[in-house]
Amino acid sequence: MSIPSAPRRLPDVAHEAAAAARPLDWVGMANIALPLRVGGHGGEPIQVAGSVDVSVDLTRAEARGIHMSRLYLMLQDAFASEAVTPAGLRRVLQSLVDSQQGLSSAARLVLRYDQMLLRPALASGNAGWKRYPVEIDAALVDGHLQLALRFSVEYSSTCPASAALSRQINAERFVEDFAEARPMSPAVVGDWLASERGLAATPHAQRSRADIRVTLRPQFEELPLAALIDAIEHAVATPVQTAVKREDEQAFARLNAENLMFCEDAARRVAAALAEDPHVERFEADVAHFESLHAHDAVARVTGRGNRA
Repeated sequence: MSIPSAPRRLPDVAHEAAAAARPLDWVGMANIALPLRVGGHGGEPIQVAGSVDVSVDLTRAEARGIHMSRLYLMLQDAFASEAVTPAGLRRVLQSLVDSQQGLSSAARLVLRYDQMLLRPALASGNAGWKRYPVEIDAALVDGHLQLALRFSVEYSSTCPASAALSRQINAERFVEDFAEARPMSPAVVGDWLASERGLAATPHAQRSRADIRVTLRPQFEELPLAALIDAIEHAVATPVQTAVKREDEQAFARLNAENLMFCEDAARRVAAALAEDPHVERFEADVAHFESLHAHDAVARVTGRGNRA
């Protein structure tokens, strides 16, 4: 009968003293694939594929390294059973600090995923799914939760200058076609406007994007992602659409005509919406209009604080 051998003792060089000893701000792993439960359409949590960065500080100058595998194993189930919330993030961050057994005093998580929201069409009654790239940056430092949220919103922008120039050409065409005495009535003018002659020029428009970073007040129970996206789309008034029938396209064209904007206008609209949100402490917004006239983009940046800060 063979006698079981004692388990082999594996070397652990992490316990050796560090050369050029000094504390480190952050140590950890980046781009860990994880399932995340996040707030979905109608408030019901949904599971999405996420990418997570995790790190802790290394406060003991002489320690060669942290217990990295503990961070990885703790994250495997951290967000699989409950939706990501400020309170949940705080609990996970504290457990990451505790796992290091005195090596660390702070922890940080960066979660990336695509938020899917069901968006109604403008006129037809249809609906379609829209994707919003999201990044949650959460840190626990000195016992305080620091929480930031990044997301992007795409919209359409029609150039006010181009619209004014187009209106002038359309007016000149009207004068040209009606210069000679001819019967003029609302029906005649309406038929002319609906014909190809009634549109001598069109203003240029382009897909545009607002990239937003907000520092949140952590006392709220839920992450206000959907509310912030709704506020930005309402502010710019021309968010890109999903399901589109002819009546939706016509409604979208009307919205663009009612909301002509330079990138400066869009940046101010976004800033006004963010400043009014009670969740927001500070914000940064970058807007980019991917020009159809120029070979370059028109961009603007605005920063500020929430009015209720």
